[in-house]
Amino acid sequence: MKKYDRYKRIIRLAASLFFVVLLVSIYMVFWYGLISPSTGVWYWRKGNWVIAGLYTALVLFFVTMYGGFRLGDLEKGNVIYSQILSIIFVNFITYIQMALLAYRFPKVWIFGLLTLCDILCIVLWTQGYSLVYEYLFPPRKILFVYGNEKMLELLNKLGKREDRYHIEKVVSIGVGDEEILRLAELYDGIMLCDIATSSRNYLLKECFERSIRVYMTPKISDILVRSSQEMHTFDTPLLLSKNSGPTLEQQIAKRCLDVVVSFFMLLLASPLMLLVALAVKLYDGGNIIYKQKRLTIGGKEFYVYKFRSMRMDAEKDGVARLASENDDRITPVGRLIRMTRLDEFPQLINVLKGEMSLVGPRPERPEIAEKYEEWLPQFKTRLKVKAGLTGYAQIYGKYNTTPYDKLKLDLIYIQNYSFFMDLKLLLLTVKILFMKESTEGVSSSKEEE
Repeated sequence: MKKYDRYKRIIRLAASLFFVVLLVSIYMVFWYGLISPSTGVWYWRKGNWVIAGLYTALVLFFVTMYGGFRLGDLEKGNVIYSQILSIIFVNFITYIQMALLAYRFPKVWIFGLLTLCDILCIVLWTQGYSLVYEYLFPPRKILFVYGNEKMLELLNKLGKREDRYHIEKVVSIGVGDEEILRLAELYDGIMLCDIATSSRNYLLKECFERSIRVYMTPKISDILVRSSQEMHTFDTPLLLSKNSGPTLEQQIAKRCLDVVVSFFMLLLASPLMLLVALAVKLYDGGNIIYKQKRLTIGGKEFYVYKFRSMRMDAEKDGVARLASENDDRITPVGRLIRMTRLDEFPQLINVLKGEMSLVGPRPERPEIAEKYEEWLPQFKTRLKVKAGLTGYAQIYGKYNTTPYDKLKLDLIYIQNYSFFMDLKLLLLTVKILFMKESTEGVSSSKEEE
């Protein structure tokens, strides 16, 4: 692996450029052979270059946004899914573009055939590139060092990415820093998970001197430091962590985005919402909308609106608890609308009312938040911004991600907030809508915690 490691970026770039050229070439064949003749839109040479350039820009934007170039970082199936989703968006936008140029809608079957050809090339390219990539860059042999036995759960996650990591040895930090450094020399890298700050800092500096690759799970303080602003007022470097959340200008821009997008989404989704409401009502005759008390910015309480997905007596014992895997309280209709996230649509009303934002930490129930704060006092720091319909933890985590990891993901969002981050997360939300792991319930073990 070390033989080719220095060329990894070049190989990735070359493979990505080949992929883009392949997709654009397919489109231009369709453009000259079917699209242009059927629409009556003809261009000279430079005009065709513009058409190719626009398509290239769309491909680069969506494939980059959805992670379609990240083979090696993401699972192969995830990459294929990302690329297919990207090309569907690209071809849909191009279809609308052609309709505007020709003053009439092009034949749908042409773009359907174009998309099928694209999907075939996507699968073939990804399969071929993955074989080359796995040959040149086999899994790294890793020394896993843990401080808390709970972090051994991470081994299960790493086991799902055997294409990237191979855990050769697992040791406790209790064996001593010098022994860990001796062992680290034998592997391709070291993974530090939840160990004391003093030991971690020492190991990190020693590994830097010895050019040993280090992976580590971040602490909350690491997230705050990473988002700090560098200051060079004098010859001693300073880091400034403002810790105040979005600025006034950012809050105004965020609110404008919330109002505009939620209004048009409600308008467009109203026919579908009506069908969902009918399905919920006809199944058992119960309430269509489920109201539940949640927390938002500053710990304020509000009622979140959702299409009811559970039985009317789901919490007849009065105990608040999260939905779990194979939860028998969920109705058949509820299971479908939860899987497709249709149950969340009424929360657009919460966004319009200003109780929620489109993007932000997911709102927790007061009882559950209080339970988390008993062993994780920092959990309340998520309330520095409004609760959101989608969020950083929902995009990069899973439904059953632990509260501690969700907190870290939410803090990354709060500390690095920007208007363009909200736009990016809204686009990425489309990607996770149909990903099974993002809608799973918590396991029974986590529920007990």
